[in-house]
Amino acid sequence: MSIKVIADSGCDLNDKLKKEREIDIVPLSIQIDDKHYKDDEQLDIKDLLNQMKNSVNVPKTASPSPMEFIKRFKEAESIFVVTLSSSLSSTYNNALMAKEMYKEQFQDKFIHVFDSLSASVAETLISLKILELAKKNYKNLEIVEKVNEYINEMKTMFILESLENLIKSGRMSKLKGRIATALNIKPILGGNKEGKIEMIDKARGSKKAFKRLIELIGEKGEKLEEKILGIAHCNCLEKAEKFKEEVMKRYNFKDIIIVDTGGISTVYANDGGLIIAF
Repeated sequence: MSIKVIADSGCDLNDKLKKEREIDIVPLSIQIDDKHYKDDEQLDIKDLLNQMKNSVNVPKTASPSPMEFIKRFKEAESIFVVTLSSSLSSTYNNALMAKEMYKEQFQDKFIHVFDSLSASVAETLISLKILELAKKNYKNLEIVEKVNEYINEMKTMFILESLENLIKSGRMSKLKGRIATALNIKPILGGNKEGKIEMIDKARGSKKAFKRLIELIGEKGEKLEEKILGIAHCNCLEKAEKFKEEVMKRYNFKDIIIVDTGGISTVYANDGGLIIAF
């Protein structure tokens, strides 16, 4: 059985995963003022960060059209699609629409679309889980069942250095944002069961937020020795490597991977942001 894993560009990859080319990425697009970006491998993240910093407006994102998915449905017998949380993006609905349109002509093709209920490196881990199960010769419906269980058990959390985008988007009021910035309060955010972003905790200063995020792994995680920890960083590789080092002192994950944030995750995390999933 030939299978293909497709993910939107919320799925962040490192150089190793890009070279392996086992995950086909469908790019979203980003607009900041009158400047448009395609969230693909040619995107200059530092330029995007600079545009975000200099604009008073929140970046706008647009999902891939159904046709962008349909173009990628042809090459394998079984297709698995992983998308950003349907609470954050219309990508999931567009991928479902693509599936329905394609199946009208090719009814025998197996296509399943997963709502990650998350973003960033969580999408990466879900995509890797599909590939792992396929290589172990699990049948299509068994893969769907096991991956849905994996998604429901997954924890995603992140810490922000900058509150700019939260304030610009209205997720945090200007007054609260100014107070939090003045007091050096760093929110620790995460995805809930509905795939929406909520505040989990907060800490005074980056070092305490960093330490608290490590503690939360132990408080929220179970059977870590069976799991992979994914770390996505926005322009702060040294911080991600330090986080990995500290985690390895306390927990026994099966593996830990580090990825750079692509465009969409950069819009959420902003410069210096750190996202983890397990």
